[in-house]
Amino acid sequence: MANGKLDSVTATLTGGTAIQGQMDATATSWTSSGALGTNKTYNVSVVAENADGVKSTTTSKFTTSKPSAVYRGTFYPDPGDVVGVAQPISVKFTKPITDKAAVERGLTVESTPAVQGSWYWYGNQRVDFRPQNYWAPGTKVTLHMRLDGVKSGAAYGDQNRDVTFSISPHAIVATADAAAHTMTVTQDGVLLKKLLISAGKPGFDTWNGTMVVQRKVDDITMDSKTVGIFGTDGYIVKDVRYAVQLTDSGTYVHAAPWNAGKFGKVNGSHGCIGLSLADAEWFYKTVGLGDPVVVKNSNEKVVRSDNGYADWNIGWSAWTAGSALH
Repeated sequence: MANGKLDSVTATLTGGTAIQGQMDATATSWTSSGALGTNKTYNVSVVAENADGVKSTTTSKFTTSKPSAVYRGTFYPDPGDVVGVAQPISVKFTKPITDKAAVERGLTVESTPAVQGSWYWYGNQRVDFRPQNYWAPGTKVTLHMRLDGVKSGAAYGDQNRDVTFSISPHAIVATADAAAHTMTVTQDGVLLKKLLISAGKPGFDTWNGTMVVQRKVDDITMDSKTVGIFGTDGYIVKDVRYAVQLTDSGTYVHAAPWNAGKFGKVNGSHGCIGLSLADAEWFYKTVGLGDPVVVKNSNEKVVRSDNGYADWNIGWSAWTAGSALH
């Protein structure tokens, strides 16, 4: 303003609260601290002082534009969920993100107890957050999404959300040894049970590495065509009980009574981890979504980190380098 200065500026979202902002050093301009959001109406009240020290108040109203292109993020875990210690936060976007840094600045994570964590971009439509190590049991976590009005290419975000979830009060960790044909399950570091397994046979070896329980289905039909297995190796097995899914590509821990003579002796599956009916029921009822299942000593390579929630197979330095703000 000419020959005067601003005394105060208040900008309030209609039906909402005042937005944060700051005056410049000369008290002649005021700038909001963040994006104003799309298609929002604000009421502004400005108190100014002229060169003679006389103050006056001016009010006005403005509406931000409605963009022609909008991106949104779907997130997991959901509000109120209780998940295992290995569950990352994952956000998938409806459009490719060209300005990853701007979008990532709009995503923050708060937890009790606090953790050292970082985001990692898988391509331009998925970004995951995890701590350096597993979450502590009982941690309370909130994802703050402040994307309304954040520009990425020609599109704008239109979401402001706070998503709070909890980590299970106990750390359940399963470790499968494909060479020893066993799987141990611990709770808070104490052995609960040692199970006899039959993992993937030669040519269909089970992935090595850390996978995370994605879902549990008590009765499922397994069709090899859905995982790219055809011909003489193809199969359709109905009524598979106690199926615990570990990867998008179709790795499960499940009951496999047809392999009863192989548990603890021979790997005979097409990549899944098979158990007796009784052991599969116990495992199904013991593990929860977000619990880690670690496979070692298989002849297969380490599972891709974006095959489900296998984020833990990326080392910490590489993980932090995957942030757009690194």
